[in-house]
Amino acid sequence: MLVLRLAVGLALGYAALLVLLWRYQERLAFPAPRAAVPDPAAVGIPGGERIALTSGDGTRLAGWFLAPRAPVAAAPRGPAPGLLWFYGNGETIAAIWPVLREFQPPGVALLVVDYPGYGGSGGRAREAALYAAADAAYEALARRPGVDARRIFVYGRSLGSAVATRTATRHETAGLILESPFTSAREMSRQHYRLFPRFVLRLGLDNLATIARVRCPVLVFHGTDDLLVPIEMGRRVAAAVPGPVEFVAIEGAGHNDTYDRGGPAYRDRLAAFVRAGAGVGLRSP
Repeated sequence: MLVLRLAVGLALGYAALLVLLWRYQERLAFPAPRAAVPDPAAVGIPGGERIALTSGDGTRLAGWFLAPRAPVAAAPRGPAPGLLWFYGNGETIAAIWPVLREFQPPGVALLVVDYPGYGGSGGRAREAALYAAADAAYEALARRPGVDARRIFVYGRSLGSAVATRTATRHETAGLILESPFTSAREMSRQHYRLFPRFVLRLGLDNLATIARVRCPVLVFHGTDDLLVPIEMGRRVAAAVPGPVEFVAIEGAGHNDTYDRGGPAYRDRLAAFVRAGAGVGLRSP
């Protein structure tokens, strides 16, 4: 009788966990830290400004626009390329502004917005809301005076890789840059939550399926010691790219120290990809 009661109790507890996962999985996937968007000038970034956008679903978004820094000597005059930046699930502009300052390629305008519910943006963090915010950010960058709408590059890290990849399928994109991309939410759940069945998962976030529709050159960075998103996931995403792609392994990097471990080589490779415009010609996933 005691064993039966224990079994029933465990079954009820497991069922309750499934209900909680079903209901609150977006809060787990999108923790939505809050932080005011800093003034670029106050943190030593000249030519930057805080911007406000309205997403297609009416959400008020807060972000940054960074005007192009001095270009390399060989860069042609005229409208500058643009770089749209999508960060990871636990980040905000307030947390990553040093990265934006260091990694903005010379001669390239950069635009980044806090996701809905994140940083200084309004709304609630949901998958559909992230995509709507990305569309609004792209349109804002494409309409920006002095930005060449035909040369917009899209960058996405971790969670941002799903937002960036989808953006590249919906808008004219000169190149797609992914850092630590996962294959799909379903495979991530299998990797880290094997105890729970897949049917409770409502999230899509399917890079592997979406990347097959990308028609621009792709550059992928991934840390060799990433325990959250194994490097094999990044290799599989790169292998699914239908066009030109290059895979760059960052030796010794985990999931959250790629910028530091990659250092100048990472920054310069990103800048070279954008500068080239046509992307890379080697395929090495």
